[in-house]
Amino acid sequence: MREKDHGGANALVRASRSVKPAVFVPASLVIIGMIIVSVVYSHTAENAFVRLNAAITSGVGWWYILVATGFVVFALYCGFSQVGTIRLGRDDEQPEFGFWPWLAMLFSAGMGIGLVFYSVAEPLSHYVHPPMSRGVPALTDAAAKQALALTMFHWGLHAWAIYVVVGLGMAYMTYRRGRPLSVRWLLEPVLGRRRVEGVFGYAVDVIAAVGTLFGVATSLGFGITQIASGLEYLGWIQVNNWWMVGMIAAITACATASVVSGVSRGLKWLSNINMVLAGVLALFVLSIGPTLFLLQSWVQNLGGYVQSLPELMLRTAPFSDDGWLGDWTIFYWGWWISWAPFVGMFIARISRGRTIREFIGAVLLVPTLIASLWFTFFGDSAVLRQRNHGDMLTDGAVDANTSLFQLLDDLPIPVVTSLLAVVVIVFFFVTSSDSGSLVIDILSTGGDLDPPKLTRVYWAVLQGVAAAVLLLVGGAGSLLALRTAAIATALPFSIVMVVACYAMTRAFHFDLATTPRLLHVTVPDGISAGGRQRHDMSATLAGLIAVRDVDSGAYEVHPDTGALTVNTPPDPLGEHVFDTN
Repeated sequence: MREKDHGGANALVRASRSVKPAVFVPASLVIIGMIIVSVVYSHTAENAFVRLNAAITSGVGWWYILVATGFVVFALYCGFSQVGTIRLGRDDEQPEFGFWPWLAMLFSAGMGIGLVFYSVAEPLSHYVHPPMSRGVPALTDAAAKQALALTMFHWGLHAWAIYVVVGLGMAYMTYRRGRPLSVRWLLEPVLGRRRVEGVFGYAVDVIAAVGTLFGVATSLGFGITQIASGLEYLGWIQVNNWWMVGMIAAITACATASVVSGVSRGLKWLSNINMVLAGVLALFVLSIGPTLFLLQSWVQNLGGYVQSLPELMLRTAPFSDDGWLGDWTIFYWGWWISWAPFVGMFIARISRGRTIREFIGAVLLVPTLIASLWFTFFGDSAVLRQRNHGDMLTDGAVDANTSLFQLLDDLPIPVVTSLLAVVVIVFFFVTSSDSGSLVIDILSTGGDLDPPKLTRVYWAVLQGVAAAVLLLVGGAGSLLALRTAAIATALPFSIVMVVACYAMTRAFHFDLATTPRLLHVTVPDGISAGGRQRHDMSATLAGLIAVRDVDSGAYEVHPDTGALTVNTPPDPLGEHVFDTN
């Protein structure tokens, strides 16, 4: 049992005992080093981010596209095969959280600020500036249909499949096989326990922690930019660096208070409230706006997404030089991968007791459906307004920071709805920073599900500092700086995820081959055979019998005695037994 905290001294002692220096120190040094480099070279930072972004796009963009589609295939296989019957916990375990609180928490953490930031901006951008390689003219009916298909492609199955890989693997290894809740253990079925507990395992957790922090910092930067622009659009403030830093500090303080309170209190309630507020805003746009048009568009958008998915999922556009793929698809896949340790671990943390099929169905399909509704309501409303009135652009381009507020300005009570939008962004900000800090802290303590509060505060503050620095030193290209940080830190972790897919497949197959199924046998009153009643079944067969399927090549028959020997496959996790309670 842990000792209770009695003042700052005890909190410091507990923190020093809990953290793993091999993860905490290198991760902190890398993050702080990147922040310092950005400050020192701030006068050339914008050009540096432009060059780095171009290098990543042209060099490894194809890899991001390939692996993201591979993760979708992996997720669907796990959900629809026999693997889906495996429970993420003991066979008789029940889910820790109810379905709706669980869904609210995973959706708030998984999409967060980006969902609001791009709700209007992305569909409108694809309508005004579609990818040249697809040959669809801008500002046409075909461009409008394609715009929502492209948006759904970026926010649908591929995004959530990336989260599934990490979340499913960690939930299985922790709650089914008793390993600590840490990214390194995903690789145990391939690397073995010794390597996982050594330098290589620590390096994996460091990569995950750094990627998580900059992935979340990217979202925080987007959120602050949109909040500031929205308040300026309403005429309430004049945006400057002091305002930006002040807002980051204030909201980071809220996130810090939430992360200290724990998952079952602060984060759970914030997520539930946030989903309700976001739902109110979406329903307002649906009911006050062109309701019938939006409902028709939603059905068409689902069809357009399904129809275009086979073509889009492996599209690398090698003959195109308009930069669209790098600005959108490759950025998104890198962003989602940088978020994968954070969102995956958080989803794993709240998914104990679910079957893999339940996990896949909720994490992969339900958020995709919700995203389709969200982007239809906001995106198609904006496209329709641009077609009818032509006032959704700023100097001929889409302003991602203010486009949502431009749309709300054309509807009744714009001040109220705009303020509600700001509140939703703030809540997404808090839940993202909160859960991100918790996940990094769990990584830095080797998988402790209740890490010290002092280190939670440390990571929450460091996230806010990283977001502020990237915003301020990026200058006019501050959003590009945020995007580049996300996709750059995602590259090494994408390799870890590919290895994890193979490792998990091995572990799942062993689980299926060795876990017995229960068969209920009853004694019938009578069995009809040729018109006669039979009563010769032994009553001793009644009850529950444990059975398991055995492949034809998995047993041997002794040539002399005929004795049957069933060969048990080797456990890819070795003979090490961990407590799953």
